[in-house]
Amino acid sequence: MADQQEPVFQIQRVYLKEASLEQPNSPAILLEQESPTVDIQLGVNAAPVAEGIFEVTVTATVQTKIKEKTVFLVEATQAGIFEIRNLPQEQMSQIMGIACPQIVYPYLRGNVADLIQRGGFPPVHLSEINFQAMYEQQQAAAAANATGVTQ
Repeated sequence: MADQQEPVFQIQRVYLKEASLEQPNSPAILLEQESPTVDIQLGVNAAPVAEGIFEVTVTATVQTKIKEKTVFLVEATQAGIFEIRNLPQEQMSQIMGIACPQIVYPYLRGNVADLIQRGGFPPVHLSEINFQAMYEQQQAAAAANATGVTQ
């Protein structure tokens, strides 16, 4: 066992990869008295960058509408570069689907709230996410699709 290499898991960098704010119906929509509806979508992606180096991104899309008109739309992608080495293959997808997004997500939450506030709106705070439950749902859905079972 002396020749077996130690597992490595290190954060190299966390950064805001992309951010946009659109207010397509301003200023008229700002005079509306009705409360807007808020729709929030999240996504996680992981990709190799180099040997043992991976980029994990968490993307949020926040759209508020009054009736059918958009008040604002925010899209932001927060990324992290991680060094992950000497782990069994079955642990790799869990690390990139659970541990890495848990590290990156708080930065995304702060950036989204800040961007919305800078657009002149009260900040929208994204709720905490259980990335393990999200990962397990994705794995179950993938397994069901692979066997042809519909849920």
